Amino acid sequence: MKLAAALTALSVLIAGSPAMAESASFIRVDQVGFAPEEAKEAYLMADRPLPFTVVDRRGRVVLRGTAGRDLGKWNDTYRHVYRLDLSRLRTPGSYRVKAGGQTSAEFAVAPSIALSLPAAKIVTFFGGQRDRWHKGDKAASVYDWPEFTGPDTDQIKGDLTKVGGPVDVSGGWFDAGDYLKFTHILAYVDTLLWAAKRDGAIDPRLRGEADHGLKFLDKMWDETSKTLYIQVGIGAGNAEGTFAGDHDIWRMPEEDDHSTEKYIRDRPVFRAAAPGQPISPNLAGRTAAAFALAAQVEPDRGRARELLEKGASVYAMAKTENVGPLVTSLPHAFYPESVWRDDMELGGAELALAAQRLRDPRAGEWLRQAAHWAGEYLKHDAGGDTFNLYDVSALGHADLVKAIRQARGGTLPVTERQLVGDLRAQLEIGAARAAQDPFQAGARYDQFDSVPHAFGLAATSRLYRSVSGDRSYDSFGTRQRGWAFGANAWGVSFVSGVGDDAITCPHYQMSNLTGRPPTGAVVNGPNSASLFDDGLGGHMDRMSPCPADGVDRYAPFTGRGSRFVDDVRSWQASEPADDFAAVALYALTLMSRGG
Repeated sequence: MKLAAALTALSVLIAGSPAMAESASFIRVDQVGFAPEEAKEAYLMADRPLPFTVVDRRGRVVLRGTAGRDLGKWNDTYRHVYRLDLSRLRTPGSYRVKAGGQTSAEFAVAPSIALSLPAAKIVTFFGGQRDRWHKGDKAASVYDWPEFTGPDTDQIKGDLTKVGGPVDVSGGWFDAGDYLKFTHILAYVDTLLWAAKRDGAIDPRLRGEADHGLKFLDKMWDETSKTLYIQVGIGAGNAEGTFAGDHDIWRMPEEDDHSTEKYIRDRPVFRAAAPGQPISPNLAGRTAAAFALAAQVEPDRGRARELLEKGASVYAMAKTENVGPLVTSLPHAFYPESVWRDDMELGGAELALAAQRLRDPRAGEWLRQAAHWAGEYLKHDAGGDTFNLYDVSALGHADLVKAIRQARGGTLPVTERQLVGDLRAQLEIGAARAAQDPFQAGARYDQFDSVPHAFGLAATSRLYRSVSGDRSYDSFGTRQRGWAFGANAWGVSFVSGVGDDAITCPHYQMSNLTGRPPTGAVVNGPNSASLFDDGLGGHMDRMSPCPADGVDRYAPFTGRGSRFVDDVRSWQASEPADDFAAVALYALTLMSRGG
């Protein structure tokens, strides 16, 4: 009997091994869905092409088909990915795909305005990111830049040196899963929130969130002394162990005012440059853009002019000669931006549009400056990146085209044709990657920021259409949105609370400690598998294990040098950030406008 049992066990083992048996099949689909007129695709991970059906909520078959061509190998287990064409499905409703004994997550076919529902969840996330607690920020001290123990660490050497204060830097949003606040990030985020408001977002709460961000930028820009403050708080403590930083303690933000750690309780503030000195042009350009976009939306003309003046004053302080390393955060390694001409283009374009609206005579000069920096961007920086925190040229190009058309005449250093051509070139960067990827992803998912890059490409597809009239990249943009919402190897929506199978264990303190879901949080997504070679590490004090059983259910889908881990310790993949949420919201806004 023992021999028989052993043989039975051996046969089960052999039959279940990937080398000796067929792998399980999986269906991946955008868990939000599609507008009736959009191209619709799902993906089948299986050993061979299979017939499929689409059923409605009552289980009725509404579409039949057979898997299309093999899009390529994902990993050694899933060697084939097949395209499922669902485009004939145009009747509004909720559906699932069935194939090979598997059933997909639910998705909808609905008017494109339905994208306002996930967009609303993202707006909810911003409400939860508001800093309501740090009372010390109302009278914070200003410090000189710290010295770090190495170029790739946030560990500080020695102590901080106070150089000024007090300043009121209360409010704003927490940057990510921590409680730091950065002007570099917030200016980008607020720019996109105002752009979404201008370009058709319907959520009535959005104006309040955009205003909330602008109030913080107004505090970070001291008009009287011409000083831009760039950061509130420090990431890590010092090498000597005499003080801690934000990343050293897992906690709720309301605890900080009573902390025994001096730089947790009384958070330091840092400047971009000494008072009255030129400011890093990336910061000047994007901060000006936020004020100018608010001026385009503000119904009160007097208030709009005030906002325009604020944007103009910071834009005029940009250091555009002998620029050197850009200023983003301390340390720079947190946000290693290296391109700045796009920010100056964007700032100038938004100032020009606001001035045109207000009939301000400076509109032409800002238009010329924006066109100059656009030309310099095309000469020095084009072809390296697509729309995201570090490259805002897609929005800059589209809005500069609008400003040029409103100006109706004049010779400029760049043409509409060049700007539209570079928008197309950025889409081609993504399209070339998508052509080699089984899930047709245009973003690189073996590097940081894959999800925001996907949403950035989705947004760019609609910005390009808006200035060219060319719809040839619409389907590509829809696929990038779908990839972020579940049509990926892992079958996960990277936006919390959006889709049947969304992230559940983000690296996010407030959610982890309270148990409240981080609705609308957008995470980094898959990242280089090498970043996980040393494991996830232990849980910080007070960190609740998530998933509770510690099992990585996405491990079988590691492939093509990338890995996604839905675990509270996985900051590399599962930490949400404001800039991720902002570009997702903007993409959904543009796509909600439909045809």
